[in-house]
Amino acid sequence: MPTPAERFAAALELHAPDFGVELAPEHIAKLQDYYALLLKWNPRLHLVAPCTPEEFATRHLLEALLLLKHLPLNASVADIGSGAGLPIVPCLIARDDLRADLFESSQRKSVFLKEALRMVQRKNGATVLNARFETEAVPEVQFVTSRALDKFEELLPLMIEWAPAGVTFMLFAGEAMKKKIQTVLTRTQVERVPQSEKRFLLIGGQ
Repeated sequence: MPTPAERFAAALELHAPDFGVELAPEHIAKLQDYYALLLKWNPRLHLVAPCTPEEFATRHLLEALLLLKHLPLNASVADIGSGAGLPIVPCLIARDDLRADLFESSQRKSVFLKEALRMVQRKNGATVLNARFETEAVPEVQFVTSRALDKFEELLPLMIEWAPAGVTFMLFAGEAMKKKIQTVLTRTQVERVPQSEKRFLLIGGQ
């Protein structure tokens, strides 16, 4: 019987084309390691809601990797409320050229993120900051991402005010939050998440 990690890898390979994602074997192996680590820590930290390996591969990981086609070579990213590492850790695994600052206010989740980056051998180009983003100096980044930030509606205006001028926001949201984001960001591009009727990736500026 296949292990959860094997089921996860098989689902990645099967559904990646639907998401326009190409993954080399070495990337799939590192994503398996990341998934195994998340399963180990999840009972203590509640990083993601319980789901099958197939659901995690599609609903969480491949959704996160939708960012890749929008990130140019050597892009720099601030990921707000990184939590389980979604969306930025999978992107860092798939693209060695990316650079990222991961903001996470929970100390225990920050420890998990550091361990995840160590496990997938991202020693350089990725920094975990155990802090609320609005208390930290604004990093020199081109993109700001967020996927599952607590109190997102309340924090979105703060995020926009805090971010560097000219930055591009890449935000995941459901139907209700999509409409609210569109009222705040200009030139918003909306992309429906494959295999979902209710999830969207919104890309826009200040």
